[in-house]
Formats: sequence, C-alpha cells, structure tokens
Amino acid sequence: MIKTTALAFAYPGSAPIVFPDLDLPQGARVLLRGPSGSGKSTWLALVAALVPARAGSLEVAGQNLATLSRVQADAWRARTLGFLPQKLHLSAALTVAQNLELVLWAAGLAQDRGRIDAALSALGVAELAARLPAQISGGQAQRVALARAVLLQPKVVLADEPTASLDDDAAHEALQLLHGTAQRCGATLVVATHDARVGEFFARLAVPGGVHTVQLARLQSAGVPA
Repeated sequence: MIKTTALAFAYPGSAPIVFPDLDLPQGARVLLRGPSGSGKSTWLALVAALVPARAGSLEVAGQNLATLSRVQADAWRARTLGFLPQKLHLSAALTVAQNLELVLWAAGLAQDRGRIDAALSALGVAELAARLPAQISGGQAQRVALARAVLLQPKVVLADEPTASLDDDAAHEALQLLHGTAQRCGATLVVATHDARVGEFFARLAVPGGVHTVQLARLQSAGVPA
C-alpha cells in the first residue's frame, strides 16, 4: 500500500531528511513520530504527492508517484487519499456542503449531494450542511474536515497532528473517529504526531494490517546532496 526505498527530501539550504524504508500493507495503522524538524509533515506531503522526492522511490496504492505530472497528481490525490491537516482549511466563504463539493470537483466527478449528505451523516454533522465554517464549533469543524477527507472512500487517510490543542476527552474522540472512519473505508491510516496519548490509543488497537510505529530523525546523508 505504501512502499518507500531510500526516500529523501531537502528544503533549500537545509540538510536532507532521509526516511526509513517502509512497506506498509493495506489497512494498517501507522503512527509517525519524531521531534520537530524530523520530517513528519514532509513525509505526509511526499505520500500525498504534494512535493516531489529528492531521491529514492515512493509507491502509494500501486502508483509510482514519480511518474505523475502535477495535474495527474492532483487528480490521483483526490481519488486515492483523504488528508486531515492540522489546520483544517475549510473555505470560509463556502457552506459545509460546498466544502465537500470541492472534493468531487477536484476528482473530476459529477456533484452528488446524496454522497455528501451520507458522509456528513456518518460523522454526525448532517444538520450543518448549510452552515458556514464560522457558524460551527471546533469539534464540528474537525468532523466536517474528516467527512471531506473520506468522502470518496480513500485507500489512504493521512492525519497531521489531529489531537493538537485538544483536551483528553476530545483527543480520544478524534482518534476514535479517525480509526472508525478508516476502518469503514478499509483504508490505511497514518497519523503524524508528537502526542503521547496517540501512542497509547494505537497500542490498544487490533487491526488486520497491524499497527506500525515509524520513528523519524533528521539525518544528513552523503548520498543525498543538500
């Protein structure tokens, strides 16, 4: 499902971030850990085809990402991935339902209000469809963002620090929602975090694809030019 070999990335003027080789099966739960600067968000961006690798190979859901043009990557991402960023990026000018409509548009699909209503209902926020993001709570916004992420039944769900700034009860609810939603989709779930509570939650999971912990560290490699 997600396979990397000698994967590396470098920002201008910075030492390369070299990532461990991975071969993660479909349905796995993956905890991506590491200190600030270790590349957690960068790894998610690479897997989402948002940035190109500096070196190595990366295959996600059977697709070699290096072969995709920018336009092809956009369409592939919309069809294959669900992304829950730390900043939810709901468009303030659009209603909740219209924010989800953007996913269908990006994937080149016809608008389907039934599918949107079903996704919102599954996350318990169907009654918010006509509201603007400013008219809903933070917890409701996270549910809407998760509905947006899984609208097309993605093969991979990526979450970047989903429990940041949440209290214990809210963090546990967010993790249950992520796991349960990915389970319904049959998706591989990757959570990037430095929150110890996430590790405790993952440790209690029993899933067919297994639970994997990937520890990242910032490294300089002589084989990868800065």
